[in-house]
Amino acid sequence: MSQINQVLTIAGSDSSGGAGIQADIKTVTMLENYAASVITAVTAQNTQGVRGVSMLDGEFVKEQLETILNDLDIKAIKTGMLGTSEIIEIIASIVEDRELENLVVDPVMVATSGDRLLDVEAEDLLKARLLPLATVVTPNIEEAKVLIDREVSSPEDMEYAAKQISQLGPTAVLLKGGHSTGEEAVDLLYYDKEIHYLSAARINTTNTHGTGCTLSAAIASNLANGMEVVTAVKEAKDFITNALRNAKQIGRGNGPVNHLWKFDQK
Repeated sequence: MSQINQVLTIAGSDSSGGAGIQADIKTVTMLENYAASVITAVTAQNTQGVRGVSMLDGEFVKEQLETILNDLDIKAIKTGMLGTSEIIEIIASIVEDRELENLVVDPVMVATSGDRLLDVEAEDLLKARLLPLATVVTPNIEEAKVLIDREVSSPEDMEYAAKQISQLGPTAVLLKGGHSTGEEAVDLLYYDKEIHYLSAARINTTNTHGTGCTLSAAIASNLANGMEVVTAVKEAKDFITNALRNAKQIGRGNGPVNHLWKFDQK
């Protein structure tokens, strides 16, 4: 009987379909893996903004997670919006107890508006409990500032930040520079004490919803397929670049990236 690699996403549900669980499932599927999900929150949102968020009870998140892990052969896990210290501790404990591998942590700590999405206790727990278990952590610039409590504005700052975040315990740090200015979108990967710059031409589009979710889900999917870290990240960067380049106009605001871009190539 043929097999398919199974990837688990633990994140919030985006009612518009562009980010969160929905983006992760599309990404994992397009990379020819099977996607399972644990939902941490339900949101009411569209391309124009978030109208409401309802966090799920931590014990129900735990029940979802245990139920999946007791049945499926999960090869990689991606975490997104976790929301509370209780949920962070539940996930960290289970990952640790079961010795689960290929954990990709998208911190989801700071909203596009600049608002903090985790309270101080949850931020501290994320750093102390979840990041040491991560194969790859994928903060953007604003999240890196929170993680190291220091301004990050230059390439030298990015290198310093990535090295400092690595001291928290993840195997690799992918610092996303997509929100910075310039003709190129430059990300920095720090892995095995080496720095890798990943550059792509900046794409002039407002349809960027779900960019971070898609990137981290693609990394997890690539790790599940047996790629080593640097290759997994580079391939994921190519995937999101194409998803941005081929974005469709959906909704009246900042629409989603095109997870199905490969179909446009046929």
